[in-house]
Amino acid sequence: MKPTGQIAAHQITAQAAPGMMPAMELLARGRHVIQAEADALDRLALTLDARFADAVNLLLATQSRVVVSGMGKSGHVGRKLAATLAATGTPAFFIHPAEAAHGDLGMMTAHDVLLVLSNSGNTPDLRQILAHAAQLGCPVIGICGQPDSILMRAATVGLVLPPAREACPANIAPTTSSTLMLALGDALAIATMAARGVTHAQLRQLHPGGSIGLGLVTVGEIMHRGEALPLVPRAMPMREVLLEMTEKSLGIAGVVDRTGRLLGAITDGDLRRHVHGLLTARAEDVMTPAPRTVRTSARAGEALALMSQAQVSALFVVEDHGSDLPVGVLHLHDLGRLGLN
Repeated sequence: MKPTGQIAAHQITAQAAPGMMPAMELLARGRHVIQAEADALDRLALTLDARFADAVNLLLATQSRVVVSGMGKSGHVGRKLAATLAATGTPAFFIHPAEAAHGDLGMMTAHDVLLVLSNSGNTPDLRQILAHAAQLGCPVIGICGQPDSILMRAATVGLVLPPAREACPANIAPTTSSTLMLALGDALAIATMAARGVTHAQLRQLHPGGSIGLGLVTVGEIMHRGEALPLVPRAMPMREVLLEMTEKSLGIAGVVDRTGRLLGAITDGDLRRHVHGLLTARAEDVMTPAPRTVRTSARAGEALALMSQAQVSALFVVEDHGSDLPVGVLHLHDLGRLGLN
């Protein structure tokens, strides 16, 4: 028998659990949050002015790195911003403002740019890192919701977020404000990337792994070429075309003229559509004229999207300079082996 006054743990949990909300009310709350943040983002886009360009120019001019800092939810956004900057061609790293005062200030140099995020701009933990930046002579970019704040007074360039109520019912939990910071940080990173003229090749060097790296592989690197190409003349009897398609095992044949220019393509679908009289036909009778092609410099991800749009499993590859001469074939299985699907 349990001692008097004791309650089982599951009873405590059941008694403390809040009531279930109807699904429609939960949906309404979720939509309200998303709409509130979307409206704030619209206001942010309209408030961008010359100071945004000044901030981008500071990022471009730095001789070293961008040091990003922020406390609480602003710090979480700052970590993401530092990673986005680094991934798009601007060396950057994050310093936690509380750790900065315990030795991490040594990570900063006079050639860095300090980028600080804070909704209030008056967070006490920021004082040390702002003071150190001033001592070093580092320019400071501030992202803040309060124009009259410690951060904005210390900033070389201050980007002020538009007034916006938090999506939290109590107007306390950082929601709308952190979304605005995230979007503004992305805008800075991508504008800086564009100004630097970062190319696909440079992005690939920064993203060699994962789905991003795979998507940046070029078609020319993975296509079938040379003797593997199933190319047939326009007058070839379909009996021979079938043999060629079977031997090359790519599910497609390219029909070319005397100069090697691609006139059409024969796929398994074309064979089914012309099954009656197929063995007495010629290649040009069965082909689909002017087939979709892809350039050698196209990214694997782009080729996959094109295949999906055209609902085909193989594409002929042509050179970048606009020639209709086929130089390769890309099959959906090739992309699948890379992990793209």
